Order: sequence, then C-alpha cells, then structure tokens
Amino acid sequence: MEKRRGIPVSPGVAIGPALVLDTEGVRIPHQTVPPDRVEGEVGRLRVALDEAAAAARASRQNLSTRLGAAFGNIFGAQESLFEDPAFRAKIEEQLRANSFSAEYAVSRSIRDFIKRLETTAQKFGPDAVADARRRAGDLYDVERQVLYALLGYPSGSVAPAGGERVVILANDLMPSDTADFSPRTVWAFATESGGPTSHTAILANALEIPAVVGVGRFLTDVSGGDQVIVDGDRGLLILDPDPGTVAEYEERRVALLNRADRFHALRDKPSVTHDGTPIRLLGNIELAHEAAHCAEWGAEGVGLYRSEFLYLNKAADPTEEEHYEAYKSVVETIGPDKPVVIRTLDLGADKVFSLSALLTTEKNPFLGLRSVRLCLRKLDLFRTQLRAILRAAVAGDVRVMFPMISTVDELRKCKTLLNEVKDDLEDAGVPYKRDVRVGTMIEVPSAALMADVLAREVDFFSVGTNDLVQYTLAADRNNENVADLYNPADPAVLRLIDGVVRAGRDRGVEVNVCGEMSGEPLYTTLLVGLGLRQLSATPRKLPEVKRVIRHLTVEEAERVAAQVRRLDTARQATNYLRDHLRRILPEAVD
Repeated sequence: MEKRRGIPVSPGVAIGPALVLDTEGVRIPHQTVPPDRVEGEVGRLRVALDEAAAAARASRQNLSTRLGAAFGNIFGAQESLFEDPAFRAKIEEQLRANSFSAEYAVSRSIRDFIKRLETTAQKFGPDAVADARRRAGDLYDVERQVLYALLGYPSGSVAPAGGERVVILANDLMPSDTADFSPRTVWAFATESGGPTSHTAILANALEIPAVVGVGRFLTDVSGGDQVIVDGDRGLLILDPDPGTVAEYEERRVALLNRADRFHALRDKPSVTHDGTPIRLLGNIELAHEAAHCAEWGAEGVGLYRSEFLYLNKAADPTEEEHYEAYKSVVETIGPDKPVVIRTLDLGADKVFSLSALLTTEKNPFLGLRSVRLCLRKLDLFRTQLRAILRAAVAGDVRVMFPMISTVDELRKCKTLLNEVKDDLEDAGVPYKRDVRVGTMIEVPSAALMADVLAREVDFFSVGTNDLVQYTLAADRNNENVADLYNPADPAVLRLIDGVVRAGRDRGVEVNVCGEMSGEPLYTTLLVGLGLRQLSATPRKLPEVKRVIRHLTVEEAERVAAQVRRLDTARQATNYLRDHLRRILPEAVD
C-alpha cells in the first residue's frame, strides 16, 4: 500500500477500480508535405477547425444545460478561438511558409505561443508562472481537439462506457476530458499535475465528484483495474490499499452518506441555539445556478455571491444585461424576502480570471492592483456592475458589498460612485432600488483596526477570514511551506475578529463571517461566543454547522470564547476547541 498526497479540490471519498488514461498524447505522422499538397493541407486544417468548433459548441451547450452558462463558457472560449480568423491565419501562415503538414502547423503554432507566454511570465515571479501554466493547460486542450479532428480520433469525454464506475487516474485532465463526467460513471479522479484553480478542478467541484490533483508521479506504480482510494477531503490517493484501510474508508464513506441524509433532515429546522437565540445561516455561491443549492441545504439567503465568476473564460467583459440576468435569477431562486449579498468584482492574485487585458503582471499581486483597487481604476467596468446590481435589487433584498477595502477613503470612493450610478439610472428612467444596503468586507488588518470608523459608513460588515488570516500572519494560504502558520484560531486573528464584532455592535452594524472558518464546525462555538449572529458558508457545510448551533447555549459559547481569548497560541486554541466539540458532538470530530 502506498499513500500519495496531493491537492484536495473536491470533497468526498471513493473506492474503486482504476482506469489509467494513456499519457503518450497524439502522434503527428508527418512534419512536412510536398509543395503541391500545401493547399490540400489548408483545406484539411479548415475542416478540422470547423469540426473542433462544432464539438466545443456541443460541449458548451451540454455543460450550460447541466451546470449553468459559466461552465459552458469554458468551451465557449475554445469555440471562439477555433473560429477566430487571426488564429486560423496564423496556423495557415506557418503551413504555407514551411510546407508543414496541417497537424504539425497546429502543434507548432500553439506551442510557440505557450512558450512565449511562459517565458514572459518567468520575468514576473511564481504567481505569474502559475497562471501561465493554467492558461497553457487550456491551450494544450485546444491543440489536442484540432489534432483529433485532423487524425480522425474520437473526440470528447474519456468517461467509461458500459455503466461500471471507475476511479480515473491520469497525468492531467483537460476540460474536454471531463465534459461528460458524472457520479454515475466516475467515482473520483486523481492527477499527477494540475492545481486548485484549474478548470478541471472547478468542474469536479460542481459535479460533486471527489478529486485530488497535483499528486506527482504515480502512474508507473498503478495498472488499470487496481483498487485505489481517493480521499478528496484530505488530499490523498491510496494505491493498492490493504484490507484494513479499505474497511476503514468504506466505513467512512457510508458514514458520510448517512451524515448527508441526517443533515438533509435538518434542512427545515430553525438555526437557533439550545436556549433559543437565532443564528442566521447563509450560503456562499460562485455561480447563479448554485442559488438552488442554498435552498437545498437550508440557507436563509445568499451571504456571498462571488461575482467574478461571471468573467470565467469570457473573451470580453460581461455586459450589463449579463450581470443583471445572473443577479435576477439568483433573487428569483432565493425569493424576494431573503438577502442576496453581491460582492463586487474581486479579480486578482489567487482568483480565477480570464481578463488578462485588465491586469498587469505584478511581482507581488497579493499586495498589488486587485479587487476594489482594480475597479476604481476601471470605472466603466465598475459602473456596469453597479448598474446591474441596483436594477436587480428591484426584485428582492439585494445588497452590495465592496471587497478588499483597506482605507476609509477607498470605501468612500466606492459609495460616491454608487450614488453617481443611481443618479444616472434616475436620469435615464431605468427602474432601480435607491435604498440598497451597502456593506464592506473586512479582509485586511487595516480594515479590522478601523472597524469603528468604517461602521459609520456601511450597513453591514462581512469578515473574510481567508484573506484576514493570510494578511495578519503574512502566510500565503496556498503555500505549503508556510501552511503551519495559516490558522484561523491564531490569537492575533481572533483579536481582530473580536474588535470588528464589538465595533459593529456599538454602531448597530450587522456582522457576518463568510470565510472558510464559518463553515467549519470546529469554530462555530467560538464565533457564536464572540458575538456573531450570522454565518455564511458553502451550502453543503451549513447543516453540520446548524447541528452544532442547536446543541449550544449562548452562555456556554461565551464561556468557550473567553477561555480561547486567554490562550497564547493557535495550537492551544485549536486543541481546546476540538476537545469541546468532541464533548458536545463526538461524531463531528474527524
């Protein structure tokens, strides 16, 4: 038995036979052709590009129907590239100038572009290189689809036929590989390469298929049909597990299924403490169709709509109507009386984005032109989104939230622009909601320290613990070398959260926590004890949090929080919280 650790990108546990995908790729039969065959190769190329565009169009329609337009856009970008006259002309130029075969002209053109992309990225540090690699993965998929069409290979998904579920193992998976994946045919997958923000990782999460990527070399140690385990919670791939490990994971898999059934039973029960204090639970979503997940898991609204995913694989900025339709559909799904908090564009640094024209590559993007700073530079972009939010607010309780605010001046500039947009809509006679509630994210220490002043400017706060922990402790949450420092229970972080809650209470400003911390039962008692009466998390995490809440009293939670505040280290705090959770809900502690 061997355990290999990778990056968990979609939770869950799967045990099953391996399907090992061929890693050798497509063989190009000829690099050049006689001059009299060049025009024939051009004709073959054009037909192949048309076929690849048609296949991408079919995949786009398929994914749009199953998961929503944002996922379909992954293939919409490919479709646009296949049909792009400049892209076609570049390949034809290579072909005619060098008498290349159509296959070799395609491969050479795309790989030349990838090489230039990666060479440029190396000048700007590891973040730029990582982004270039993600983009390169999509371009390799484009290359492969055209080569498949040229060589007559079957294109599309690698999902198995015949009904047998398998665990797919590969060096890497392209979006076109996963287009037809479903839990009915694929138990899980694991790859040697890849990262948490790749399109394949995003699709796995949307399809709720357990997945681990970036495992490193393992394909030489496994054969098709071998039994393997994928642990998408811990980021583990287990090859040739022994009987004891199989039994352990089978028990865990069944427990997870039973827990899901139990949690669904909690959906319609109120989120109140044992002594009757309501704690509102809201859902975090990234795509409009996920609003249905909020209802499915018992959320009382949307606490965080990450609007930057509207830009996923878009060749151009989303229009005002595209923004408006997405926001309106969320309100219609959630209902007019439940809050829908829309975070304005938060592109940059570790976020998934395709708007390369908006961003200059920076040496330290986490401290650079990102989020609201970018929006205040690109006012047309910002105005378009704010217009759509104000229009959608007519249909329900829509609220606008500005991310990554670090100074009072930044917040005031955003509010000024919002008021200008209201005046523009008023002058144009466009229906909108003037009294939309305005909030700000608390994600950096400067905002937390100035919370008493910021509270005079807004209706609500939302504490983004992912970034707050990262910036407070100077520890990149995606860097395994400093992973031990990244801990939401660190006393410095807790002091900042405590100060924000107090500032909100003093000014009558609602305070929410919307980072990963709010979805972890380990921290639920602490957050309630610090005074939080609203939490926002991934919808499927809400029932477990609700279960903890229903076993608590406020007095008990305040006692736990007071004890944690007296501790000196994150390790002490974590151990104390784990012991407490084990006492009230033993099965909640893994």
